[in-house]
Amino acid sequence: RVLKAMTLPVVGHLDPGFLTTMDEVQELLRHVFQTENELTLTVPGTGMAGMEAALTNLLEPGDRVVVGINGFFGGRLAEIAARCGAQVVKVEVPWGEIIPPGAIEEALAGEPTKLVALVHAETSTGVLQPLEEISQVVHRHGALLLVDMVTSLGGTEVRLDDWGVDVA
Repeated sequence: RVLKAMTLPVVGHLDPGFLTTMDEVQELLRHVFQTENELTLTVPGTGMAGMEAALTNLLEPGDRVVVGINGFFGGRLAEIAARCGAQVVKVEVPWGEIIPPGAIEEALAGEPTKLVALVHAETSTGVLQPLEEISQVVHRHGALLLVDMVTSLGGTEVRLDDWGVDVA
């Protein structure tokens, strides 16, 4: 069945059927992410493509961003933010540990910050980062919360609206 479907002509982005399919995908994504946000899109690519798309569309040179690092992909978030020209403040803990909300609070106390970025389920260690308390800290300081959910989505509970995640 899959091989047969792959032999069909590609549906272009101007085809009316494309918009129908896109609407269906968005609705299904809203269900999986547990969000009512109309701006729910898919990025056709790897997890890194999604991470880069999110950061390059949110950050401008000089923006201050706090990045939680407790494994390999937290480090990747910091690298991409730096390539965007952002002022990156790293909150690092040993691999395999969660990032305490207090450490994020301390990093945010310095000066206005546009974004806090971290990984929900760090692939390199398996650590699942609790998000609700960190989200409250982030929003209290007027920043946005970006969370890499490549590993957690579909494998554990994800509740964007309830947890206050702005970008996943």
